Amino acid sequence: MDKDRLKGIGNQIKGDAKRAAGELTGDEKLKAEGTADKAKGKLQNTVGGAKDAVRDAVDGKDRT
Repeated sequence: MDKDRLKGIGNQIKGDAKRAAGELTGDEKLKAEGTADKAKGKLQNTVGGAKDAVRDAVDGKDRT
């Protein structure tokens, strides 16, 4: 698993936590930061998946 995928999962979790905290406290800025962190995490996860696919193709592996 690529390090970008791990970072992405972490950012998604962080984003969910920030968004929930923002909703509980009524802090719109915190909610927006949470949404942005989650989106960043999803992108990182996608990039990591693409890197894994390229690496596997080069190595001649098929993980599907």
